[in-house]
Amino acid sequence: MPTVSSVNHTGRLLLLLLWAAHLSMATNWLSLARLPRSRPISGDGPCGRLRGLSAGQVGVCRARGEVMESVRKAAEMVIEECQHQFRNRRWNCSTTPRGINVFGRVMNQGTREAAFVHALSSAAVAVAVTRGCSRGELERCGCDRKVRGVSPEGFQWSGCSDNLSYGVAFSQTFVDEPERAKGTSSGRPLMNIHNNEAGRKAILHNMQVECKCHGVSGSCELRTCWKVMPPFRRVGAVLKERFDGATEVRLTRVGSRTALLPKDPLVKPPAARDLVYLSASPDFCRLDPENGIPGTAGRRCNGTSRLAPDGCELVCCGPGFRAGRAEVIQRCSCKFSWCCSVRCQQCKNTVLIHTCRE
Repeated sequence: MPTVSSVNHTGRLLLLLLWAAHLSMATNWLSLARLPRSRPISGDGPCGRLRGLSAGQVGVCRARGEVMESVRKAAEMVIEECQHQFRNRRWNCSTTPRGINVFGRVMNQGTREAAFVHALSSAAVAVAVTRGCSRGELERCGCDRKVRGVSPEGFQWSGCSDNLSYGVAFSQTFVDEPERAKGTSSGRPLMNIHNNEAGRKAILHNMQVECKCHGVSGSCELRTCWKVMPPFRRVGAVLKERFDGATEVRLTRVGSRTALLPKDPLVKPPAARDLVYLSASPDFCRLDPENGIPGTAGRRCNGTSRLAPDGCELVCCGPGFRAGRAEVIQRCSCKFSWCCSVRCQQCKNTVLIHTCRE
């Protein structure tokens, strides 16, 4: 017969497991990237069987099923862009081999890495849905025709501007839903909502203008212009800069409400476009399969750089790296032929590479 202490211990373990699952729910929708393209992800039945969605997100899926293919594309964009931006860092956005927690339990902690993924995820949903609107793939939205008139620069607003307001609104509805369900009186939901909004602002503050000239012989006497989103690579780069300058915060009571304020009182409060985090990051040096951390053993690094983030001393967590030569195949002897084609040969070259020691 179990003792009272063993029952209490078991109860505490169950609570911890439930708490961890609750925290990780916010980014589990990224597991949609692992589903085969042939699998339907809209409709009452399919929505209810999608692992990784919160109850509220399942409701959004059922009510607005046409947008879910854009959400799947957004999940793929997040993984690809995260791995590009962090390809030379200790944490390189490595993914777990299976399961719904794509980036592992690192996302359960309130680190700056989790802050970046949340910001990038909310931005990706806004971008993917907005693209669907502009391409006519979604029935409920299209181009943004509200941008009209003459700009201060003298050009005429016209054409098909990206309908970012629709994409942002859907991102707020879908991505923020797990945080609103938890309530905004605790630190982690507040952190996630702040970073989600920072991700969307990275698009809003980097919108671009495209124009078409009109006039005799292309004189550009009149220009009609429209607004377009920045490339997602640009959004990722902006958020990577915010990651490097992220502010460590703590939950603070301000009158009758709670807010996230800098842990260091000498640091100015973060702006809406800044990323914030609650917990220090692990070192990511050593293998930790339980938390989805592959370590840096065997990773390529830059042996000629000492202080840059991709330098071997930083990536390998000290001077534990080795140099070797490897044969690589590269394009060479490229020739431009008439009408836009390029022909290249393939050459084998021996290059010096550096890798972290096992």
